[in-house]
Amino acid sequence: MDITTLPGLSAVLHAGADLVAVLTDALTPVAGPAAAALAVVVLTLAVRVLLVPLSVLQVRAERDRRRLAPRIAELRRRAGRDTARFQRSLQELYTAERVAPLAGCLPVLAQAPVVSLLYTVFTHASIDGTVNTLLRASLAGIPLAQSAVTVLTSPLWVHGWLVLVLLAVLVVAVEHTRRAQQYWNPAPAPAPDVTVPGAAVTAGIARWVPFVSVVFAAVAPLAAALYLVTSAVWTLAERAVLRRLVR
Repeated sequence: MDITTLPGLSAVLHAGADLVAVLTDALTPVAGPAAAALAVVVLTLAVRVLLVPLSVLQVRAERDRRRLAPRIAELRRRAGRDTARFQRSLQELYTAERVAPLAGCLPVLAQAPVVSLLYTVFTHASIDGTVNTLLRASLAGIPLAQSAVTVLTSPLWVHGWLVLVLLAVLVVAVEHTRRAQQYWNPAPAPAPDVTVPGAAVTAGIARWVPFVSVVFAAVAPLAAALYLVTSAVWTLAERAVLRRLVR
């Protein structure tokens, strides 16, 4: 089944494709062949501006968790290896202090539909029977519909420097954001229980979870990768500013 023909979803995809096309036309006099790529960047910035209120909530929740860090550490010490007990105590503490533990997920969840839309728009030759002209858009010789993996394993590899730079920027932004997150959320994590099979592996995997976006950017169309890179850099700068301003 072609998802671009599903009722409702087709209209959303059309609206998304039309929005990118309109932005591309408006930016063509300035950016020329790179107009579509710039349109994706502009769309990303517009979405992130709209999500600033959620980011403020996220930073406030982060500040509250940092304030509660000594008490959280004490709860963890008392619970020992009893994870269920610790989780219950932690939830009670958050409820009493009116802290929203899931606030940190809101900006990410809010962006997921936009990334999905870009992924779908740049992977379908037509949307509900309409030819998708955005597939002809490119940046520095690389079609926005191609992924980094495809570029590096095809004759397009001569332009591979671009995708490598984008992925490198994303890795740096994600790592800096991860380290800042650890600093502003200093509650210690429990050491892996060696008596539980796979505990050490699970802990190791958790260390690399933030880099899932890098893997996705490598296999997704360049348009979606541009969104992720732009959003990651925005997040890094935005947190640095909000952590100074939000009270």
